[in-house]
Amino acid sequence: MNRKHAIKLAAALCAAAATWAAAAPANDAAATAKEAEAMVKRGVAYIKANGKDKGYAAIIDRSNKEFHDRDLYLAVHKLDGTCVAHGTNAKMVGKNFMEMKDIDGKEYIKERVELGKSKSTFYTDYKFPNPVTRKIEAKTAYCERLDDTVVCGGIYKK
Repeated sequence: MNRKHAIKLAAALCAAAATWAAAAPANDAAATAKEAEAMVKRGVAYIKANGKDKGYAAIIDRSNKEFHDRDLYLAVHKLDGTCVAHGTNAKMVGKNFMEMKDIDGKEYIKERVELGKSKSTFYTDYKFPNPVTRKIEAKTAYCERLDDTVVCGGIYKK
């Protein structure tokens, strides 16, 4: 293979790789609202089908890809503000967060609980640490009431 042919081949391979990379979905792309809604619905269905203990354990298990995808995970709180499952921090389980405030002073768990008492599905906005970037970012959570709990999954806004 002569040098001129090798350069053309290398250029063609680079162009093909660039085209493929641009067309392929990025694994580190942030989750979408549609994906959050779908995950919450899967979580609710899983808890209904398998019971609270097994459902909460699946949500807490970070290796369970059904409930953990990039920056998307589920959190479940009782209507009194007590966390019963959290996808990124198992240490939150069993603690009451009714008075918890985000960086702007918003009592977002209290808001979540109040909305859960009056609506079967809803969205709520707050700021929370992103598990991927490790920065506090604006977040919108989609939530569904399930018995005496609220199951939520949120996306980080860019």
